[in-house]
Amino acid sequence: MLENIILSFQSVWAHKVRSFLTMLGIIIGIAAIITIVSTIKGTNDQIKENLIGSGVNAVTVSLYQDEYEYSFDYRAVPEGISLLTEDMQRELRAMDKVKDISLYNYRSWAEGVFYQNTSYSGQVYGIDSHYFNVFGYALSYGRLFVDSDYSMIKKVVILDGLAAQSLFNGANPVGKTIEIKGEAYTVVGVATQKSSFTPNINTPNDYYMYMDTSGGKIFMPSAAWPISYMFDEPCTLAVSTESADDMTTVGKAVADYLTERLIHVDGFSYKAADLLDQAKKLQELSASSNKQLIWIAGISLIVGGIGVMNIMLVTVTERTKEIGLKKAIGAKKSRILRQFLTEAAVLTSLGGIIGVGAGIGLAKLLATMLQTPTAISIPAILIAVAFSTIIGILFGLIPAVKAANLNPIDALRRE
Repeated sequence: MLENIILSFQSVWAHKVRSFLTMLGIIIGIAAIITIVSTIKGTNDQIKENLIGSGVNAVTVSLYQDEYEYSFDYRAVPEGISLLTEDMQRELRAMDKVKDISLYNYRSWAEGVFYQNTSYSGQVYGIDSHYFNVFGYALSYGRLFVDSDYSMIKKVVILDGLAAQSLFNGANPVGKTIEIKGEAYTVVGVATQKSSFTPNINTPNDYYMYMDTSGGKIFMPSAAWPISYMFDEPCTLAVSTESADDMTTVGKAVADYLTERLIHVDGFSYKAADLLDQAKKLQELSASSNKQLIWIAGISLIVGGIGVMNIMLVTVTERTKEIGLKKAIGAKKSRILRQFLTEAAVLTSLGGIIGVGAGIGLAKLLATMLQTPTAISIPAILIAVAFSTIIGILFGLIPAVKAANLNPIDALRRE
């Protein structure tokens, strides 16, 4: 086998231009497939990252009425919904693949929030002590909530960067007082999410899907929530997992647990926001057209295979006398067959390797010039090289069989 491979490389090198032109169809096909697959993978990774974020594997579990999330912005606390007990919280935290759980209440569009003459139109959250950890917040300045803020029901708040900018226009808000629903709350800190992830925004729809277009978030201890809002208000849960791939399974398990134990009225249930499912649907949509391009690129591989078959038939004709001489001194059909199959496989494998390099380079070039997300797929590279080798074997089979079946006397007579 090694001898056949060496002879194959010698033959390729002896006819460099002809060999390169023969490989060109394989090179173009493999390069096109690698580029398309890299673009698909890069786009899929971007979609998943945009929806889930970077490093914060938190899925929200909310109260639903029928198919719609129950909004407390303009609706009262429904009857027949129990509150989560401390024992239930411990059971939830003990669930498989659950890293942490946070309970919180919120208003999507807060009303009655002011600092002096400046009004605020962002979001207000009543959070427990786990919230900042689950969502990956870090203190910018001031302090975070402490146990006494909860036990003594202190009217204190923490702002995120957007809320601080909206209400205080860049000034340090710590120690200042804001009004929420007629109650005075002292700002004790400013916190921002630790992740530096920024969604890729390419269209107006991307902007409204991924970006926080509100005025930011104001956080107060959950114990102080009923001072400005409603008592006995069912919480939304944020469940963090070790892996983003566990979010769907864990979210559903938590939602089923809450529905079974807390819901005592028809029409209500807890449901998890299945971000992975949303990502999967968007990925399938983006990949559907690209799969057609892969098939089109695959045609060039078939054309390249036909070129290999053609050049190998020419090679058999050119080396007829050599084949006859080998058979005359005892070379078996199988030896001749293996030699020409190996030569065809080496030819297409070289084309595949060059095509992989060209595909990676083209993918990087597109990423730079067109700002297209790309991610090189190692399995795709291995499959591409293996596939090019298989093409060489398949399309080199007919010329190899022809060479193996030559009559040595007729072959030696041919000039």
